[in-house]
Amino acid sequence: MPEGPEIRRAADQLERAVLDKPLTEVWFAFPSLQPYQSALVGQRVKGIETRGKALLTHFSNSLTLYSHNQLYGIWRVYNSGNVINHGKRSLRVKLATPDSAILLYSASDIEIWPTEEVYQHPFLQRIGPDVLDESLTPEQVMARLTSPRFRQRQLGGMLLDQAFLAGLGNYLRAEILWLARLLPSHKPSSLNDEQLDALADACLTIARHSYAMRGTMDENVHHGALFRFKVFAREGQPCERCGETIVKTFVSSRPFFSCPGCQG
Repeated sequence: MPEGPEIRRAADQLERAVLDKPLTEVWFAFPSLQPYQSALVGQRVKGIETRGKALLTHFSNSLTLYSHNQLYGIWRVYNSGNVINHGKRSLRVKLATPDSAILLYSASDIEIWPTEEVYQHPFLQRIGPDVLDESLTPEQVMARLTSPRFRQRQLGGMLLDQAFLAGLGNYLRAEILWLARLLPSHKPSSLNDEQLDALADACLTIARHSYAMRGTMDENVHHGALFRFKVFAREGQPCERCGETIVKTFVSSRPFFSCPGCQG
């Protein structure tokens, strides 16, 4: 499943195709959305925001397209002149400009909201701040860690809970806990100030580094390195920090990778 960095890179690709260009064709599969088609022709996409796995496509007339890919949804980009092959997927949304188009297939969670109201969407109300939001600070993450809602949660489950921070997932969880030298069984309430600082910083550092490095933790991966991550999917290999053998277990029904030598 894609995590926050992958969702944001997909949004970047969509923005490069249509950002600030006049829309020449707008098409929605769902009858409830079709009245918006004519209102959006001639408007421009002003930005595509990610909130966890939801995309908010903001238009210049103060409307926003809310979409969530769920399990099967996928966006595709086509340039002018490309032959569009829908394959077996069902087209749900088409936004076309004079030289490109973005198409959403197979998703079912698609709505149009006034931009000023879209953040009241029930899904957006349930999730925490997006881990790639540049305005999110380690101090704000610390406040969430020590809040009554999360301070007694085990980290292994909490880091997969989108209500804590939207955009975190399984590989990010393993890398965050390795960097902070913590175990999935730890709870924020059991950590000292230094450990809490390290964890809050790692939550942001790991996700943002992965986004910047296109899904890798190792800056040298394109220069002969043998692995993409520090611990994720590296069971049986030595930890680069202490040399102990990385192990694989299961935490919250998901594969988990850690170093028994320097974590915990």
